[in-house]
Amino acid sequence: MTAPIISVRGVSKRYNLGKIGMTTFREEIQETWNRWRGLPSTRKTARDFWALRDISFDVQPGEVIGMIGGNGAGKSTLLKIMSRITEPTTGEIELGGRIGSLLEVGTGFHPELSGRDNVFLNGSMLGMKKSEIRSKFDSIVEFAEVGKFIDTPVKRYSSGMYVRLAFAVAAFLEPEILIVDEVLAVGDAQFQRKCINRMQEISQDQGRTILFVSHSMPSISRLCQRCAVLESGKLLGVFPIDEAVELYSRRVKPTAYDVNVRENKREAASDGSVCRITRIRVLGDQGLRLNDPLELEFEIEAPEAVDKVMLGFGFDTVEGQRILTLDSDADGRNFSLAAGLNRVRLSLPALPLHPGRYYCSTALGLGRVYYDIVDSFALWEVLPRRDDWETGRRFGGCRLMPEISVA
Repeated sequence: MTAPIISVRGVSKRYNLGKIGMTTFREEIQETWNRWRGLPSTRKTARDFWALRDISFDVQPGEVIGMIGGNGAGKSTLLKIMSRITEPTTGEIELGGRIGSLLEVGTGFHPELSGRDNVFLNGSMLGMKKSEIRSKFDSIVEFAEVGKFIDTPVKRYSSGMYVRLAFAVAAFLEPEILIVDEVLAVGDAQFQRKCINRMQEISQDQGRTILFVSHSMPSISRLCQRCAVLESGKLLGVFPIDEAVELYSRRVKPTAYDVNVRENKREAASDGSVCRITRIRVLGDQGLRLNDPLELEFEIEAPEAVDKVMLGFGFDTVEGQRILTLDSDADGRNFSLAAGLNRVRLSLPALPLHPGRYYCSTALGLGRVYYDIVDSFALWEVLPRRDDWETGRRFGGCRLMPEISVA
């Protein structure tokens, strides 16, 4: 059997939380006074927090492994240990090749250097010769779409430009292991598709190994064969992709039917220069229920009046399959937004979704131009009808009520 290219054995990571180190003279006097009066100490003591607990698994050469889990599950900590950014408290990781990491905007680039200089700097850190880097340089710049700015210091780049160049460097300078965190959410939708395609290419055609972290179940399902599921610092296991997504979604609590998406990571233009979705909620007290009326309200901020806008909303299964799409321009009509805060509603007389959990995404734009995209912002649960007596029949994703006539 082929030796694993990544071997994780008993890895744990402990952090000390609370106040540690030296105290001020005033605090020492206060502590002395408390002890003399018999009062409780006000000093904060450090406590242990285990970000990871006894993680073990192997990755074979050429595998694409997903990594999913809620906030605080330990995904980023584990990737930082793999990338040699931090050390484990216990355990060890053996790597069978050079590693390229794309963990967060700003990692690996020197802000004062130009894009060109950072490409050569990163290549040299991977042990590549100048001639090797030079042979890949044009492909990197073309893929990143930063040709006009390649000699500009990267501190002047937008976050999207930064991520495009960082991904291109990691993908084209040919490390044996590529680690990609959910930083790709900063890029626009078109560039994300390019990245997914590139990762598929370098895995299938070049046999390189990829670890991919994302909250987007469609992206995980499309790219990965197996997936590690983490929860509260513990590894629940490494499963085939369908089993992993189902397990993760089953353990995640459904999101409230009123979501502030102001701080959510965006796929597309997210600077609010045209308009931006800030809140999405289900109207009414019943939540989402099969064949009940559906009414969604969106709060949209527009710096100035905007004409001809389309609002879209999608329900995806936990496996990443789009099952229902609501588009405000399905009849060819658009609507306008006034400057300031707008409230827009999408309504259906009856929600046809079969009971279950669905990831929800939304988009705002016109034609092929998107002003805002918020992907998988919520996991909403559709409940059965109150009078639904049928439990044994299979209905698929949508269950519609047709008109019936008997001749």
